[in-house]
Amino acid sequence: MTNAPATFHPTRPLPYGRQHITEEDVKAVTDTLQSDFLTQGPKVAEFEEKFAAYLGATYAVAVSNGTAALHLCALALGVAPGQRVITTPITFAASANCVLYAGGEVHFADIDPTTALIDLRQVRHLLESHPRGHFHGLIPVDFAGLPVNMEEARRLVDEFGLWIIEDACHAPGGFFVDSEGNEQRCGSGHFADLAIFSFHPVKHIATGEGGMITTNRPDLYEKLLLLRTHGITKNPDLLRQNPGGWYYEMQTLGYNYRMPDMLTALGISQLRRADAGLARRRQLAASYDAAFAEMPTVRPLAGAAGHAYHLYVIQVEDRKGLYDFLRERQIFAQVHYIPVHTMPYYQELGWKTGSLPRAEAYYAHCLSLPMFPDLTDEEQQYVIDCVREFVQG
Repeated sequence: MTNAPATFHPTRPLPYGRQHITEEDVKAVTDTLQSDFLTQGPKVAEFEEKFAAYLGATYAVAVSNGTAALHLCALALGVAPGQRVITTPITFAASANCVLYAGGEVHFADIDPTTALIDLRQVRHLLESHPRGHFHGLIPVDFAGLPVNMEEARRLVDEFGLWIIEDACHAPGGFFVDSEGNEQRCGSGHFADLAIFSFHPVKHIATGEGGMITTNRPDLYEKLLLLRTHGITKNPDLLRQNPGGWYYEMQTLGYNYRMPDMLTALGISQLRRADAGLARRRQLAASYDAAFAEMPTVRPLAGAAGHAYHLYVIQVEDRKGLYDFLRERQIFAQVHYIPVHTMPYYQELGWKTGSLPRAEAYYAHCLSLPMFPDLTDEEQQYVIDCVREFVQG
């Protein structure tokens, strides 16, 4: 990438993430608006099938948002009072909150400071520090788009009898390489019991709101379908009686977590260019990497070939100074994330600042720079130039 002219100024604000909506997307939505179904129609199943195929998973269940996906996963896996689940503090609060929704108890394991991913060695320490059976599940997060090594996670939880929910909201299309040299896509279901995704506007696939759960387990798939729709079924194979075509049964306490056809139509359209968007994100990341290699006071998080780059995160000494400096220049960088255990609600549950020092040290210095597929080369160079101007003083 060549240096942008010194006189270059962006014609639009540059946030850390932004949706990209095309005419094809608009047509997909308007076509559905003019169809017979606005919800519970054929576009939902079509999106589920195509998304599962994209990841290599057997089943997919579309839901109203990523938080709903996490909640349903916790319920399907039997989280209840007395159960304890381990997750990372560097995530959006929903990754932990879903356990509380179901009455369970959250425990945090500290992060690997080079990646900001949950440190599986810290997870092992937690497991070995308590009696077998004390913990019931693990929710690792593919933070920023960098995949957790789910093969290692699976081996660990199998040793101690836990299940796994992979929070892959940042990583559709991301992959890690397993011990046999195979690429394993995030959410494929090969190692995790369940995986979840979000279609919030800043994500790779944007539908406004929306989420997806993937799995290879038919028992969990059937539970999710029931829980998504009030616990109600009309499936003749599941009914306890069947007096007529009108009949349905509420067989458990469920929720209205459905995703409407208009949004799934948009998701189908966005999915068609998911690989192109992912390739552009990786190209942008490579340009950032090259530029910051010449700035020793700017420290990007570690990358990998399978990184999906939902976020591009750097660490600097004066994070507040850089944040304000960039905002004055219409670059709206963001902080991901405030450690969950430092939130007032979790402090009231007994967590204390200082209990997870790596996560807290990471938070003190992290900043997410603009990363979205229609960020132009000139705009990215402007971001780089502004960061350079600040750190070189």
